[in-house]
Formats: sequence, structure tokens, C-alpha cells
Amino acid sequence: MTRQAVSKHLEILEEANLVSTQRQGREKLHFINPVPINAIAERWIGKFERPQLRVLSQLKDLLEGEEHE
Repeated sequence: MTRQAVSKHLEILEEANLVSTQRQGREKLHFINPVPINAIAERWIGKFERPQLRVLSQLKDLLEGEEHE
């Protein structure tokens, strides 16, 4: 992969707020921004966890003798 291709990819990631940058003299350091990546993971994982959590909540209510809709 050429340096220009890497620079272009890093620029796109920076625009998407997935990478943050810091300049130190002539160097430009790149760091992964975990906040949006975590939000994406929670959104995707949460979609699959919600039904399981709902069933566990219903089971808890049933075992405790409470009616659940």
C-alpha cells in the first residue's frame, strides 16, 4: 500500500471521527477514537441483547409472582 493511499484512508477515518490526530512537529500522530466505535458496537450488540434481557426480566417477574405484560 502506498503512503498516499494510507494518508487518504486516515483522512477518511478522521472525517468520520473514528481517528483523532495530534501534531508533534512534522509528525502527525493518529489515535483510534473509541467513543464512536463503542457506540456502534453497543447499537449492534444491543439489538441482539434486548430480547434476551426482556425474557430474563419476564422470568424474574414470574418467579417473584408479579404479572408482566
